Amino acid sequence: MSKRAEISEFPTIPASSTYSLPSNDVLKLFQDSFRYLLNSPNIESFIQTVKGDLYERDYIKAFGDDDRRMAYVVRWTPSRALCYSSLFSSLEEIRNIITERDSRILCIGGGACGELVGLSAVFAQSRDFYNKERYRSKLDVKLIDIADWGLIADKLTSEIKKAWLYNEPDYLNVEFLNEDVLNANHDSSLQLNSLDLITLLFTTNELFSEDKAKSIRLFQALDNCQQGAHLLIAESAGSYSHITVGTKKFPIRFLIDTILLGKDGSGNWELVKQSDSCWYRCEKDYDYPLKVENMRFFFRLYKRK
Repeated sequence: MSKRAEISEFPTIPASSTYSLPSNDVLKLFQDSFRYLLNSPNIESFIQTVKGDLYERDYIKAFGDDDRRMAYVVRWTPSRALCYSSLFSSLEEIRNIITERDSRILCIGGGACGELVGLSAVFAQSRDFYNKERYRSKLDVKLIDIADWGLIADKLTSEIKKAWLYNEPDYLNVEFLNEDVLNANHDSSLQLNSLDLITLLFTTNELFSEDKAKSIRLFQALDNCQQGAHLLIAESAGSYSHITVGTKKFPIRFLIDTILLGKDGSGNWELVKQSDSCWYRCEKDYDYPLKVENMRFFFRLYKRK
């Protein structure tokens, strides 16, 4: 079996993992953080407004104020967080980055905090709070997003430290940067050469829709990452995951592979794991007042040579 065929077999990820906190612990985090909103009689109205904006793919409007952003977080982020925690748990390379050493992670487009909660669920599960002799690794997470999710990031970070990390809150450091990554300084804002992991989860399509040329330059700039750094990209497995160049339409993953891997593997990155169609199906007995959804996506995990 070829290496490419070998890494292509990844059709599903588990509903939950022993390497991550239980699903209902993740959902409880959202309930405790946003209980007043979940109990509000206006919650359904807020959700429908955001849903309409998302249907029109008007992301600036959908995430234009705190009410809309909070409605999104209580309705859609829990599903993302569960999926991401399962994906991070299932990929040994990422699991080790989160749990085995001091690490710096950049989540591009991560303002809605699905990545933050998913990472934290794996990080918290790995902690041995009773073994004082064990080395305590630290996790630095930077979220960058064009919309101002700072209030929500602060709220969830506070709840994560209180509910999951107990007496070790200082071992998780979270920074939110309200900036367009396509215009961000690669050295001062992104600090690419210090990162262990970059995530681009359901964000790549939006970047290329905003500005193809700048998006290509961003991916080219990733060559500045340190040797051994990893890049995880996930996107919808459906029709949205295509890009139009001239009169032709291409799967967006082909363009990214071309930029990162180069012709005949001559690029500065190598493909470690992939799936062209991966399912996450949530547990049926989840405890959450709103719908939690299954997800189908493709992903690529790259490593800097």
